[in-house]
Amino acid sequence: MLGIIVGIVLVAFGVFLLMRPAKPAGGPPPIGRFGKLTNALGRRGIGAVATLVGLYLLAATSFIYVAADGVGHLKRIYAFSELPPGRIVALAGEKGPQAQILGPGFHFLPFVRVLYSYEEYDVVSVPEGYYGQLTALDGQPMPAGMFIAPAFPDDQVADMLDASSFLQKSGYRGPQETVLKPGQYRLNRYLFDVKIDTDTEATIIPKGFVGVVKSNVATPGVSCREEEVSTTPTRGALSVPLVPRGCVGIWKEPLLPGAYYLNRSAYEVTFVDVRVRTWEYKGGYTKRIVDLALDQQGNLQQTERRVDEPVPENAADKAVFIKVEGWDIPLELRALVQVSPEHAPIVIASVGGLDEIEDRILTPAIRSIVRNVAGSTVRLPLKNEDGTVSDPVQYEIRPTRVLDLIENREALEETIEGKIKTEGAKAGVDIREIRLGEPAIPPELLLSRLRVQLADQLSIAYERETAAQQKRIETEQARSTANEQPRLVESQIAVQVANQREKEREALGRAERKFLEELAKGQLAQAQVLGQDRVALLQALEKTLSALERRPELVGLVSKLVPNTVVSAGPGGEGLAGAAAILGQALGGNRPSATPAPAMQ
Repeated sequence: MLGIIVGIVLVAFGVFLLMRPAKPAGGPPPIGRFGKLTNALGRRGIGAVATLVGLYLLAATSFIYVAADGVGHLKRIYAFSELPPGRIVALAGEKGPQAQILGPGFHFLPFVRVLYSYEEYDVVSVPEGYYGQLTALDGQPMPAGMFIAPAFPDDQVADMLDASSFLQKSGYRGPQETVLKPGQYRLNRYLFDVKIDTDTEATIIPKGFVGVVKSNVATPGVSCREEEVSTTPTRGALSVPLVPRGCVGIWKEPLLPGAYYLNRSAYEVTFVDVRVRTWEYKGGYTKRIVDLALDQQGNLQQTERRVDEPVPENAADKAVFIKVEGWDIPLELRALVQVSPEHAPIVIASVGGLDEIEDRILTPAIRSIVRNVAGSTVRLPLKNEDGTVSDPVQYEIRPTRVLDLIENREALEETIEGKIKTEGAKAGVDIREIRLGEPAIPPELLLSRLRVQLADQLSIAYERETAAQQKRIETEQARSTANEQPRLVESQIAVQVANQREKEREALGRAERKFLEELAKGQLAQAQVLGQDRVALLQALEKTLSALERRPELVGLVSKLVPNTVVSAGPGGEGLAGAAAILGQALGGNRPSATPAPAMQ
């Protein structure tokens, strides 16, 4: 207002100076500084300057400059009409906040700074991963039962974010289902309040999960009728009412992995893990163990110890206790479970989530089934005498024994798995696999088996040690043989020479024996002809001659005997009488014979 008054005064003063007649020449000189200035510039110059300054001051009240990242807002001060009752933003120029906003740059509005007060707000910027939550401060009141205004149609969002269009098209006052996605927006801040904080983060469903939506609003034009949906057609399956997408209630179609800009005031999204998960039932008991060992004398020694098995933090529950043949045996097991995406809404609507399914439905069912199956009967394939399964396969059902938990574990797993799968399907959970862990069988039942196993192992160890010792002996023998090879060769040659000599002597002995045998035969024949005494005499003579042959000096002695002794055979005498006489003479020593020779005839 002050600028307008000053501007009007300056314009009037300038016009006055421009229209005043010129002063005659020769008049008195100007008095004072103003007079001197007037004289220097002239009345017309001063009038022109004053007029221009006044006009600028008047024009400045009609121009507005808006920054590039700002939004100009007007609030009217002077007007002839008032806002209607209950309205906050003016559409027709009434007093108060105006629906019109000013964009970047210069704007000319006559006396805008006189008739309006001006404010500038920053452009609304929504970062990535967030959405802007809108609240309309003006508009039509919501109908009864509606707590949030329905979302704008996608093709009308830009138009409804304009304040004039929003008010003219009867937008509802209050929280809006429509949200601002990441980007920049020029909004009338007198109409829209925008909230961006940690509560307005985008709904990001990671891979391996689906989102079950509970909607508090309905999309106009969508046919909404509840439908009874069940997990399986079997008796006892979970069954809940679900609605199509866009209706109030739990949607029967879950949201798949991705980013969604859902107004959390309108939608509640529950994540459901549809990956395969492992539920373990283990721990919560004390395990008794008997250790077998050998003392220095080779005797078996047994020692009992106890080990506490705590329940792991990530376990679904403790081990299942079963009763078999009167023994209480803790049995650990592992279950692989998975919730299919189409069953996720049923799980959420019926019990609240997979954890609730685990605690309320499946864990009690698993415990009951394991106790009933493992503690009653087992179905086993019949085997032939050689231990092979019969063809075609036939089965027998018999009472379960304790050792079946080890020897026939697969058969028990198959029976338990089939029954638990049925219970899981009723709850909307797929049981992929059931695996039994190592049972804590009382050591009294395993002691004999352990002794046999240890004895077998010792037997194998002894056999291997014996084989190793034998191998070592053979190796040492081979090494010694290699070291003594020269001597062995000499010994072998000596043995061969001795064998050859033995064979030679054996041959000579056989020849000598043959000679003697033939000689004896000849002597026997000779004795039969000549008589024994004469044969003996001949043999003596033969030996004498042999002696003379070896000792020639005896020949002289014989020569002395020849001229001194004459031997002749008497009537009927033998041919050997002469030889006997000579021999007798030789042995008697040059004594003449007392028997005279008979006279010759």
